Amino acid sequence: MLTAIVLVRATRAALPTLGPQLAELDGVAEVYTVTGDWDFVAIVRVREQEQLAEVVTRGIARLEGIERTQTMVAFQQFSRHDLEAMFGLGAER
Repeated sequence: MLTAIVLVRATRAALPTLGPQLAELDGVAEVYTVTGDWDFVAIVRVREQEQLAEVVTRGIARLEGIERTQTMVAFQQFSRHDLEAMFGLGAER
């Protein structure tokens, strides 16, 4: 499974409607509105790199109101459980 985080900057007019449109795209698992330089964060989960290219270039980038995107491909995933196990080694209870 390939996971990517796609940062999305939108036009002001698109802000009220773009979130649900992003969430409806195949491969987009989650969408968040955020503060700061970006308006949305989309979490994309696909099986192959070619699918990621499709989601970003033929899906997200073609939506009306998208000004800019930045895609970051995840290398490793850490959960709270993983971190507790890793940093809890040798800890006394």
